[in-house]
Amino acid sequence: MRWLAGLGEVDHAVTRQAGTRVPASVGKALSVVEESAESSKLWCGAAAVMAAFGGRRGRRSAASGIAALVVAQFVSNGVGKQFVDRPRPPRDWFPHDEVNDRPDSSSFPSGHTAAAFAFTAAVTPTWPAAGITLAVPTLLVSVERVQSGAHYSSDVVAGATLGLLTAWLTRRVPHLLWRQSRRQLGTGARIGR
Repeated sequence: MRWLAGLGEVDHAVTRQAGTRVPASVGKALSVVEESAESSKLWCGAAAVMAAFGGRRGRRSAASGIAALVVAQFVSNGVGKQFVDRPRPPRDWFPHDEVNDRPDSSSFPSGHTAAAFAFTAAVTPTWPAAGITLAVPTLLVSVERVQSGAHYSSDVVAGATLGLLTAWLTRRVPHLLWRQSRRQLGTGARIGR
């Protein structure tokens, strides 16, 4: 249990430092990126551009990204925040006004981060160049969530992990279901003979 307390101290120290060490001009730039990601506008916009101009690969990437994003949002905001009622970091850790704009919901996990990582990780296998491009705003949104005082660093790590897992599942489950249904059809055909 001592290691857990130490981990909590590191989490608090990283969170506190993020709020005070990031220059104000960088903080404002991070806020612009985060505002564009609010309500998943950035990711839906990216999906629309990919679907419109990326041909078949763009449509597949966009569909994978949106599916992963929806599942990540549901799991993080609809389930995670309901079971883990963690208060937001203390306001006095952050010497800027952004801390006043944060939501009142549970801090754990970061839904913004889960959505960003889920979308980007789901797009990347189909369209690596798009995934690399999307990695930049994904990372900026994640940093902003800590810098603004909306989340502890562990909330963001949990959100990123959840997003990556969601992307993997939403890309993998349809293939597993397809393979299983083909096996069952093959077994049914042999039994019917």
